[in-house]
Amino acid sequence: MFILADFLNAFAYVFDTVLELYMFVVIAAAVISWVNADPYNPIVRFLNNATEPLLYRVRRSLPVLVGGIDFSPLVLLLGILFLRQFLVQALYHLAFSVR
Repeated sequence: MFILADFLNAFAYVFDTVLELYMFVVIAAAVISWVNADPYNPIVRFLNNATEPLLYRVRRSLPVLVGGIDFSPLVLLLGILFLRQFLVQALYHLAFSVR
């Protein structure tokens, strides 16, 4: 059973790393949206292509608040933090209990 425990432990570590990297991508996309960046820049296109599918889903469910401020990156970051604290920790505990 140690193979399953090691697999779960490795999967939890990789998943946590991917979530952390995506968190930085969302932060970078939010910062880039504040300035008038060239939409044909490859970095800007990557950031938009990587974040817009999830941000669009969050924007659909959020009401527009005063001033038209977009809180969808903040909500997405909170969702990522929740996944990192709940799901990744649950995978680590599951790996420990299988051992």
